[in-house]
Amino acid sequence: MTTTTAPATYTVPALNRPVAVLGAAVAAVVLNLIVWVIGAAAGGSFTVTMEGKVESVAPGGVILMSTVPLLIGLTVAVLVSYLWTGVLRTAAVVGSLLSIATIAMTVDADFDAASTVALSVMHAVLVPVMVIALEGVRRSITAK
Repeated sequence: MTTTTAPATYTVPALNRPVAVLGAAVAAVVLNLIVWVIGAAAGGSFTVTMEGKVESVAPGGVILMSTVPLLIGLTVAVLVSYLWTGVLRTAAVVGSLLSIATIAMTVDADFDAASTVALSVMHAVLVPVMVIALEGVRRSITAK
């Protein structure tokens, strides 16, 4: 007799709005700091020349750029979701596209290769963080 097992399924838990927004910000910072450490270990300097001055973008810049856009976007989305739940999936798509599109600015800057790769990965890390947070809020709303 043969037995088959069903494939594992993963579901996003229902999240209330503050937990989703703040949890996503904390997750993004932690994950992006891990990427920064790996990038620094790979030889990344995380410095860029802007208007003739060499400026470092890490770790303070990593924390700032991981939290501010994410907090603004998620906060707007969850506030609008009180009126229109559909904004959550729209925001997930728009936020993901913006996060990926802004990689072009990183590539265009004069970072070294390791820094460019690490900073680009940091942009990509925001995508699942946003999607999970917004889907968690949607599940919370639809469960009521």
